[in-house]
Amino acid sequence: MELSTQHIETLVLHAGIEPDPSTGAIMTPIFQTSTYVQAAPGDHKGYEYARTQNPTRDVLQKNLAALEGMDHGLCFSTGMGAIDACVKLLQPGDEVVSTNDLYGGTYRIFTKIFQPYGIKFNFVDMSDLSAVQSAITSRTKMVWIETPTNPLLRIIDIQSVAQLGKSVGATVIVDNTFSSPYLQQPGKLGADIVMHSATKYLNGHSDVVMGVLCTSSQELRDRLAFIQNSCGATPGPMDCFLVLRGLKTLHVRMQRHCENGKVIAHWLKSHPKVGQVYWPGFEDHFNHEVAKKQMNDFGGMISFTLKSNSVESAMQFLKSTQLFSLAESLGGVESLVGHPATMTHASIPKEEREANGLKDSLIRLSVGIEHIDDLIADLEQALSAVTE
Repeated sequence: MELSTQHIETLVLHAGIEPDPSTGAIMTPIFQTSTYVQAAPGDHKGYEYARTQNPTRDVLQKNLAALEGMDHGLCFSTGMGAIDACVKLLQPGDEVVSTNDLYGGTYRIFTKIFQPYGIKFNFVDMSDLSAVQSAITSRTKMVWIETPTNPLLRIIDIQSVAQLGKSVGATVIVDNTFSSPYLQQPGKLGADIVMHSATKYLNGHSDVVMGVLCTSSQELRDRLAFIQNSCGATPGPMDCFLVLRGLKTLHVRMQRHCENGKVIAHWLKSHPKVGQVYWPGFEDHFNHEVAKKQMNDFGGMISFTLKSNSVESAMQFLKSTQLFSLAESLGGVESLVGHPATMTHASIPKEEREANGLKDSLIRLSVGIEHIDDLIADLEQALSAVTE
């Protein structure tokens, strides 16, 4: 069924999804099988082996592509599996320009896995277009954008950076994990590939690990599908089913994440024990006007430092929250708090973290969908436990 609508609230429920033809089941079945019977060699119903194709995964991939306004979707067993597939599009001697404020796992796979194979990575502050322009050369084959960035929530002008990348024929990839397609669609701003850790907002319930790539290029889709099948980082049908189920409430979850995030960001900014608050919705946040232009709202991710700026104070706070659970990850319905320097970004050397503005005292919040009064009360009692 072709849908005429572009409203994401409808697409999450219907795009690429049909009742099961054998039973009429409205929910996509979990096709828990490793192989498929063939009538004769090569005579099959479009499915041969579950690493290559699975009907549950196919539906999810179509749904995700529609949400990003793109033609093709590919799912991987983890977000890192999706990133790995992207870098495998390159050859030794190729160069990548990436933001210098990005997820620690991305930095690790770039520098520790692929750099020894002869791929060069240049990390720059992509919120500064002149820095991007200086870094891009004829040897640049890929531009890696993450916006809002993790964890400092810097805003990168996707359209402008994509134009710079396209000027030298580079493949432009945007990690859209922090926003989800509800808040921004990078493909409409010039991205060739949109990447997600579906573990986060897409699934939204902290019970699945998965990665996603979307593209409108048939050539890139075919190359990535070959890598997906050959290297085998494919998700199981149960995980695909769970992400499909989570996506059905993406819009209502994101609305509450944004509402709660806005209240908490302003509350933190006015608190006497809080120092700097990083949230793209503030008018004085660098590139706020870009965020207004390319995002539908400002999300539920917030980072901040305490006024004392000490690691000891940050640790006191982290040990004192109750509703904000101290844990890796983000984007679930429950609120989480993390310490990037020792958790999500520990793989980045300290001197590089600090040079990029990531202090050891930084605290990151993933604001959930609980009642806002309860979340504020939890933050208040945790801040009261900070003695410095």
